[in-house]
Amino acid sequence: MRVPRLGLAVGVALVVLAALVPYLGLHVPAVLPGTEDVLNSAGNLSILAVCFVFGAVALGYDVLFGYTGLLSLGVVLHFAAGVYVFDIALTDWHWSLGAALAVTLAAGLGLALVVGAVSLRVTGIAFTMVTLAFAQAFYFLIQDNPHGLTGGQDGLALSTTRLPSVLSGAVSNTRSLYWLALAFLVVAGAVVWVFIESSVGHVLVAVRDNEARAEVLGVRPFGFKLAAYTLSSLVATGAGVVYLLLIGTAVPDAVATTTLTLSIVVMVMLGGAASRGGAVTGGILYWYLESLLVKVSGQPSFAGLPAVVRVPLSQPQFLLGAVFILFVFFVPGGLAGAVARLRARRAGGLPGPSQPVTAHSVLARLVPSRSDKEAS
Repeated sequence: MRVPRLGLAVGVALVVLAALVPYLGLHVPAVLPGTEDVLNSAGNLSILAVCFVFGAVALGYDVLFGYTGLLSLGVVLHFAAGVYVFDIALTDWHWSLGAALAVTLAAGLGLALVVGAVSLRVTGIAFTMVTLAFAQAFYFLIQDNPHGLTGGQDGLALSTTRLPSVLSGAVSNTRSLYWLALAFLVVAGAVVWVFIESSVGHVLVAVRDNEARAEVLGVRPFGFKLAAYTLSSLVATGAGVVYLLLIGTAVPDAVATTTLTLSIVVMVMLGGAASRGGAVTGGILYWYLESLLVKVSGQPSFAGLPAVVRVPLSQPQFLLGAVFILFVFFVPGGLAGAVARLRARRAGGLPGPSQPVTAHSVLARLVPSRSDKEAS
């Protein structure tokens, strides 16, 4: 596997810069999502840490969506499973940190294999609907609070008695939790990079582009797609663990809703599907903008604005949805696609033969055209 030197250098530089943020007491008014305008304040560090978590979730999801061409609406199932299993193990069962982490990852692996094996028996829209059904079933399960484990609609607060002091969630430990989230993103990025650059990753791209041709060449797509589903799900499960340590509570409406799943899809499309850097950028940027817009929408100066301006500004999800629609129409391939086209233009050439993975191209694979049906 050949490591692109420029990309590696840029990635390392960004990680080092991010690691130094807790030491940078810069005053940056208007663009920081926290209540304070100081870059390394506890509020801003916490929000940035959650941005890293969802950058990792988007990266893992892109393995399935961008590189394999599977539109799953069940990623939130595995994210929520990581949150709840880890919380229950620490809070209700009073296990040690190591044991809680081990059982969470084991449960995440088992859940990914079972759900993936069942869901991948069908293709296209049917696969999407089956994954959505699994996610919805889990949402209602944790809402019903079986055996008093999940806390129901009110959620389950994390007990910190079995955690090291640096992970207790106190304000004084914000830096440690920030670095933990950054480290998780780096590890997830390394694992995904190795997976995609391996022979398995190349087969996944071939299956995405033309599954029938891959089968003719002797490839059995099911096992490769299951591997992609499992890796994507495990990244989401691990992200759920880190998210719980950051937030300190597990609430169904925050970690297990279809809205969160759709947000993750939007993250990948904004950054650029089938682009590892693009997926991470999309996840971080989406959550950052959402947090910033929540802050902006609460500004008292908006109260005197006309309703036609005030109402949209008070709805961050509406504004993010509008941004996504504009990206779909005017920036196909997301930020990564735009950068690739800019580089090709500066080089005086044309983009390569591989087209960017866009929302339209994914839906085209999910819903076969009439000619495809007639050919089959």
